[in-house]
Order: sequence, then C-alpha cells, then structure tokens
Amino acid sequence: MTVYAGQCLCGRVQLAVRGEPLRVGICHCMDCRKESGSAFTFYGIWPTLQFERTGETAEFQGRHFCSGCGSRLFSVDEREAEIKLGLLSQAPTPLVPSYELWIKRREPWLRPVPGAEQHDEDRPSHE
Repeated sequence: MTVYAGQCLCGRVQLAVRGEPLRVGICHCMDCRKESGSAFTFYGIWPTLQFERTGETAEFQGRHFCSGCGSRLFSVDEREAEIKLGLLSQAPTPLVPSYELWIKRREPWLRPVPGAEQHDEDRPSHE
C-alpha cells in the first residue's frame, strides 16, 4: 500500500496517509488564500482512518498547524482528513488535482489544471 508522509518545516509534527486519496484539489477561496499566504491551497482528502500524525498542533477553526514553525498541516473530522500536499517529503508529488474550487478567485495569470473539473465556488454537495 502506498504511504505518503511529510512533516512541518521544523519537524515537530509528522504526518502519514495510507493508500490513494479520495480526491485531490486546489482551492482559490479567500480562506485558503489567507491560510496559505499564497494564491491557492493544494490538498488531498483521505479517509480519517488512513491518517496518522505525531507531534502537537495548534488549531484555528478546525485547521491544524505547527505551533513551533506555523506550517499549515491538515483538517480532520470523523470521516475525512484533508492534508496540505506541500508538506509531503516527495516533491514533486505524483498526485494531480482532479478539481479546482473557487475559480472565480483564481489569479488571472494562473491557468486551469488540464482535465480538472472547474467550480466557480464549492463542489456540489452530492459529490
């Protein structure tokens, strides 16, 4: 089984997810822009049972980050774990976004990911 692993910038928090993600996306919404300090967030979603972590994190509105270095790490609930893919040890990652959210906020100099679904805002709730 494939394992994707990574850590925060200072190494205090380590993460791993087993298997392939349920989905991989990019989000251009204002919350993701502010949280990442960039034009978008690149993330993968796995079942919570396939997610492991060691080390203490701080949390703001369900988003976990390292209290030492401030690296944004993950969000998790009883069903799914959303992992920031920029923290994976393998770079570049083989994971490719299958969708983009909040494209109405995408910077005009960024091009759509080829083959990825494009959503003006959030994905429809039935997906």
